[in-house]
Amino acid sequence: LKKIKSWFDYGMYTPIQVAATIALDGDQTCVDEIRATYDKRMHILLEAFENAGWKLQKPRASMFVWAKLPESKRHLKSLEFSKQLLQRASVAVSPGVGFGEAGDEYVRIALIENENR
Repeated sequence: LKKIKSWFDYGMYTPIQVAATIALDGDQTCVDEIRATYDKRMHILLEAFENAGWKLQKPRASMFVWAKLPESKRHLKSLEFSKQLLQRASVAVSPGVGFGEAGDEYVRIALIENENR
């Protein structure tokens, strides 16, 4: 039966399952450090954008911030705004339209950049 089941059953490769179990059951210090890093970056970004007049909602559990374009820039839509932001300020964001039409008034900002940059 074991041999037959091995030909027909499917699922996650066993060593991957074992590694995931070890990672989830193991020391979470590195996870806490990474979480703290993203939290710090998020607060820096939120403060900077709010000082520039943007109204952002703090993400609850993500390394991304979704920012609604300021009223004065919404006519550009997310793609054109993203292009201009890159050209004029060397800041890269993801245009919200790339995630569907409903996202066209938003840009997605990844919290991956070193905060000293």
